[in-house]
Amino acid sequence: MTNYPWCFATDTRFAHAAQRTRLTHLTHLTHLTHLTRLTRPTRRRQQGFTLIEILVVMAIIAMLAIMVAPNIFNQQAGAMRDVALSEISTLEGALDTYRLDVGEYPDSLEGLEEDDTNGARWNGPYLRRGVPNDPWDNPYAYESNGREFTLISFGADGDRGGEGDDADISL
Repeated sequence: MTNYPWCFATDTRFAHAAQRTRLTHLTHLTHLTHLTRLTRPTRRRQQGFTLIEILVVMAIIAMLAIMVAPNIFNQQAGAMRDVALSEISTLEGALDTYRLDVGEYPDSLEGLEEDDTNGARWNGPYLRRGVPNDPWDNPYAYESNGREFTLISFGADGDRGGEGDDADISL
């Protein structure tokens, strides 16, 4: 029977399988350690990035930001217009409810929060959180003759008229 130091499966000196397995693993580990020492490269590995690599990555990120930023700002302006339209719609619903209760539209938007009719038919407040400002923090322009009303947001600039983001918003 041949007795090789790395192969204990044929050795009869060891009675327990657990002991054989442990010694087999130890023998294989010493052979692997010896082999890895022989095959390691003699040059040290470079660690980290060079300055040029970092500058190239930063330039790529900057170019992507320049291309994406205008789209993000255009979406924000559109979202603010959508908020203004939604608030105008909510205010119009409250004004219609006021008209159904009182018989005519209020003289100002504050009539949705406080009874300005001195009558028993006012069933408000008609808005839960009060009269909001538009998304640009300007008050909504409201005019009424009692039978009809106009409700407008003057847009980002807060002045009548305008184009683009400054355009007036109404339903």
